Amino acid sequence: MTKSSLPLGGYSVNPYVGCPFECKYCYASFMKRFTGHKEPWGKFLDVKYWPEIKNPEKYSGKQVLIGSVTDGYNPYEKKYKRTRKLLEELETSNAKITICTKSDLVKRDLDVLRKMKDVTVSFSINTIDELFRRDMDKASSIECRLTAMKEVYEAGIRTVCFVSPIFPGITDVVEIIEKAKDFCDFVWMENLNLRGGYRSVILNYIKTKYTDLFPLYEQIYNKKDRSYWKELESQMRAYAKEHDFPYFDNFLPGIRSKPGKPAVINYLYHEEIRGSENTGIRK
Repeated sequence: MTKSSLPLGGYSVNPYVGCPFECKYCYASFMKRFTGHKEPWGKFLDVKYWPEIKNPEKYSGKQVLIGSVTDGYNPYEKKYKRTRKLLEELETSNAKITICTKSDLVKRDLDVLRKMKDVTVSFSINTIDELFRRDMDKASSIECRLTAMKEVYEAGIRTVCFVSPIFPGITDVVEIIEKAKDFCDFVWMENLNLRGGYRSVILNYIKTKYTDLFPLYEQIYNKKDRSYWKELESQMRAYAKEHDFPYFDNFLPGIRSKPGKPAVINYLYHEEIRGSENTGIRK
């Protein structure tokens, strides 16, 4: 458990180091420099073992984010069950658990999650196009993620459709909402940030596969033009109003939304608003 600087605050915990999903846009790739591994990020996985949490009540009422720099439900979780072990140890903690994943394996642990008082499961979905998804990651298919989201939601657990990262000209946020709205409580929008080693990877991919969009990416990421994000923000605010969806800027309510009326969370420009007093989950 480490104190988290992420928007949810509280603590973050990662049952593994590394992630075999190999997302091309993975911001966590910087973690490699702390591991001693020579393999590329995504080509190794360290399995964590820890002393049993003997006083889980110390996390009562605190945010605990599982999977900030790895996916706790990567394929090796089937064998090692470290994420499940963590959940079992926190079962009586009364902590506010948030799980971030791109996998439908989370369904396996519904028996434990149902026993916990405050749980949110966030599924990352930034496209409905399976071909684009395969180019970007080796995680569960979009259909599997949507099916898992529905099952988790129907089990009485809060769900988030995490539309991230939004690829300009590729990610259709409205299309994703229309697919997920009946079984998610929140739609959390986050823009694609290009920094570190994956910046050139993504730009080269766009230049090769989406040549017509490359000028847009140059405008956004080389010339720092924010007009695309401002227009998207305006469109989504209008869309939410038209459909009577609650709309929040950088604020994730700690309650469930009305069926079919997910709250839309604007987390664009998050680099600027991180750490503000309006950040996080609230009751």
